[in-house]
Amino acid sequence: MIEKSIIIPFLIGLIYLSIIFIYRFTKWIRGLSKLDKLRLMQSLKSRRFMLSLKEIFMEGLLHHKIFLKNPILGYMHMSLAFGWFLLILIGHIEVMCAKNSIFVPFHLAIFFRYFETTKNFAFSGVFSFLMDFLLLFVLSGVCMAMLKRFKKQMFGMKRTTRLKTGDRIALISLWLIFPLRLAAESMSANLHGNGSFLTSTFGNFIGNSGSETANFIFWMLYSFSLGFFFIALPNSRYMHIFTEMLFIFVRNAGIKLKKHNNTFTDIQVYSCSRCGLCLDNCQLATAGINNTQSVYILKNIRNKNLTDEQLFNCLLCGKCEVDCPVGINTIDLRITQRIESTLQYNSSYSYLEDIPAQKADVVYFAGCMTHLTPGIISSMKKIFQMSGENVWFMDEEKAPCCGRPLMQAGQYEAASKLIFNNTKKLLGSNAKKLIVSCPICYKVFKEDYELGKMEIVFHAEYILQLIKDNVIKVNNSNERIIYHDPCELGRTMNMYDEPRSVLQETGKLIPVKNEKQTAWCCGGSLGNLKISQEERTILRNQAVEDYLQYKPDILATACPMCKKTFARHREIKVLDISEIITNSISKPTEEKITKQKTKNKIHENEFV
Repeated sequence: MIEKSIIIPFLIGLIYLSIIFIYRFTKWIRGLSKLDKLRLMQSLKSRRFMLSLKEIFMEGLLHHKIFLKNPILGYMHMSLAFGWFLLILIGHIEVMCAKNSIFVPFHLAIFFRYFETTKNFAFSGVFSFLMDFLLLFVLSGVCMAMLKRFKKQMFGMKRTTRLKTGDRIALISLWLIFPLRLAAESMSANLHGNGSFLTSTFGNFIGNSGSETANFIFWMLYSFSLGFFFIALPNSRYMHIFTEMLFIFVRNAGIKLKKHNNTFTDIQVYSCSRCGLCLDNCQLATAGINNTQSVYILKNIRNKNLTDEQLFNCLLCGKCEVDCPVGINTIDLRITQRIESTLQYNSSYSYLEDIPAQKADVVYFAGCMTHLTPGIISSMKKIFQMSGENVWFMDEEKAPCCGRPLMQAGQYEAASKLIFNNTKKLLGSNAKKLIVSCPICYKVFKEDYELGKMEIVFHAEYILQLIKDNVIKVNNSNERIIYHDPCELGRTMNMYDEPRSVLQETGKLIPVKNEKQTAWCCGGSLGNLKISQEERTILRNQAVEDYLQYKPDILATACPMCKKTFARHREIKVLDISEIITNSISKPTEEKITKQKTKNKIHENEFV
């Protein structure tokens, strides 16, 4: 009876963890809408179920994304997660072979070397070797985790996350589990000879100091470390171990975060491992802002102590989403929190009612920021003129906003009114295509507007198609061009190739290190409501100084905000894609213009 008491701390911790686990998962799933529950159930019956299992294996156990970004960190996380998983799996198979039964107590695999003192079953030597090898594998990860906590620079990290009390308890317990297991199994190997290369070696080192009492004490300490870890886990960052699996199933079912908090918010928040990978690539740190990064926002949402200063001091650039190995949608989470925390104001936007919808083939929506960079509007008008398009410039005069800046500020109700008003005008035009020059507008039209069959096209896509269709011709020069990926267009909307294809027609496009998913934010983001102008300048200079190393003739971008921000630097020539095209364009022949006008006339008659 005394011998079996060693499993009590382990069982208490496991039972506590299981109760919390079942309660939270049940609460989160029940909190989903009926439609989301249906999506989840249907996904479990489709191939998405197998895709989710694959992702759990690749990311939850092997930590594939971390491995690709930082092999040393990847190995550390993999050795702890996958190594521990294999210890449990192979250990359970060993017990089944020893007992010659499929049904064996779960705890027996955890304490097998204590209860099984002989090697009198098939393949016992093989199992002993495998278990020692896996224990060594996990211990290597534990040693690396300890070293990283104190010498993060050795792992290529500038910063690691700050720990709260629950995290520290769980972390110390986790660090103790496997060294104590090594000590306990080595003591048993010394007394009973049931170890292999690792535990037998340490057992021989113990020598005559080993005794049954010491053996019992070390196994009890091992059991306590497991029990403490299980009890501390739900209130620590390590809850992600289980929550991440649910998150993968829910996300792959097509469930998305709404504009107001629901249990999917909790699932994402608890899925954050606080690995710290998002810290180093957050540009705000360059300006000395170190407390608003996503890992801290997620922690504070979970602890219900989030402040407006932290919530609104973010560029919403998406660099943290790229680095997140779990795939948490940090931008939408932050906007949802802003909507929840912001006092909504009422506005009728009655002045927009005076803008009648005009019949057209194409609607052009420049956007507020584009109106602040009139060179883009001028260029787009020339492109429309030369292409012969029948275009309605929707926001040429009273300039209705697309609604996204208000959404980023948390003013959901006001943004919804703008979206509703603009939608009526757009649908009333009977246009088949909406063209925008601003990535901010492009995102909101794509995701928050319901425009039926109307095609939403970014101006880089539109220009590229005109070139491909030979509607307009451009002259290629030898100018060296660097393309700056706007945050909303690149990381958020995943549009990288079309702008580059356009620029390759006009000059020599120079690849740079920090581009596409790792591109700099210009610092002019409308999403940050707390940052000072001096801090924005620091971020802008960080990007420009990097680009200047490549000695470009032109810094090209596809965002009016990026153009306006970079243009203040004065040491680099900044142009929008549309401006570069109009500077390089060859006038079409009279015959081609006549044909295009005839085609547009036919379309106008169809509308009538």
